[in-house]
Amino acid sequence: MELYLLDWLNLLLRWAHVIVSIAWIGSSFYFVFLDNSLVKPTDPDLRSKGVDGEIWAVHGGGFYNPQKYLVAPKTLPEKLHWFFWESYSTWLTGFALFTVLYLFNAESFLIDRRVFDWSPAAATMAALALLAGFWVAYDAICRLFTGRAQGERIIGILVAGLVIGAAWLACQLFSGRAAFLLTGAMMATAMSANVLIWIIPGQRKVIAQMKAGQPVDPIHGQRGKQRSVHNTYFTLPVLIAMLSNHYGWLYQGKSNWVVLVGMMLAGALIRHSFVIRHKALATGQPVSWRTAIAGTLLIGLIVAAVGMRDGRFVAAAVPQAGNAAAPAASGVIALTEQNLRQVIDQRCVACHNAGLAQKNVALHTPELLTQHAQAVYQQVVITRQMPLNNATGLTEAERDLVKRWYDSMRQNSSSR
Repeated sequence: MELYLLDWLNLLLRWAHVIVSIAWIGSSFYFVFLDNSLVKPTDPDLRSKGVDGEIWAVHGGGFYNPQKYLVAPKTLPEKLHWFFWESYSTWLTGFALFTVLYLFNAESFLIDRRVFDWSPAAATMAALALLAGFWVAYDAICRLFTGRAQGERIIGILVAGLVIGAAWLACQLFSGRAAFLLTGAMMATAMSANVLIWIIPGQRKVIAQMKAGQPVDPIHGQRGKQRSVHNTYFTLPVLIAMLSNHYGWLYQGKSNWVVLVGMMLAGALIRHSFVIRHKALATGQPVSWRTAIAGTLLIGLIVAAVGMRDGRFVAAAVPQAGNAAAPAASGVIALTEQNLRQVIDQRCVACHNAGLAQKNVALHTPELLTQHAQAVYQQVVITRQMPLNNATGLTEAERDLVKRWYDSMRQNSSSR
């Protein structure tokens, strides 16, 4: 019952996280599009009011005319709509999900003893330290170089180096799956902290200055714009880092951090292509040829990762004593009922038995193995997610045995 309720909590938190993430990313993308699509108003009345840019749009059967003021409107409207709970809710639900799934199960989810052998408590503290440390380092870079000559270019280079370093470090300390997720979580934490510490407080200071009849300091808008731009370039790298941890053949590779960095770079380039496209459409300028770089990079990654998909570059399994189904000299295990049973009993049954049926899957009898054959094939051969972090040391020869067993089952079924 405890595992059943935990699965429900996992599902509901994941659902809530996706919902609020859609709201945050959607509003963020819209305002970045808006910012890059504004044109100078031609109406003298708008200019006299301080409107610096406007756009006309049609949606849902109506026309919209959003306008942006250079610093702030001359008079403060009675009601303002704030965009911050989307960000806070995304981080809170994401951290709750990370806690339930990874921190409470650090032994299984955070730790891969082939990568780094340490205690669950130490791994948990290190994961939390990385979340906070990434933000501190990122924020320090922005503080140090904002306003300097070539400051934004330097910030971009240093932040890119920070992301690469964080991805490398996470992959040296944690299981591949956790490392991918944690890298995305570090960047997502920085995104939400940008909203909490810089963007919203800056907007509140502007409003306070307006209410007090003081001149509005433009630095608050400039800082908010800077962090908003950073957030939009972080978004797609965060999403690919979060999603890719569901594909075991990616995160189990020996150089998994290189793949992760490559995918995140492609995400940033894809986002950049949209940003410059919005500007090009607003100004009438042609879209740069550099927008094709992201697609080229992704194709290169797909080709380079073929070896990981078929297991050639997957990290070596932990040696296990008493492996009765050890591969023959040819590296192939004979497909016999006894060999298959020994592999399942040794590698799978510890978590999938009558007393502990993880994910409601038990494999301790031949009948149950046949019943769950498709799920076993998907998780062991296709996605390579099981065993989790390969904790039981399933070998490539044993994965191949499972594949040939499932293929033979399908052939026998189709011939009837």
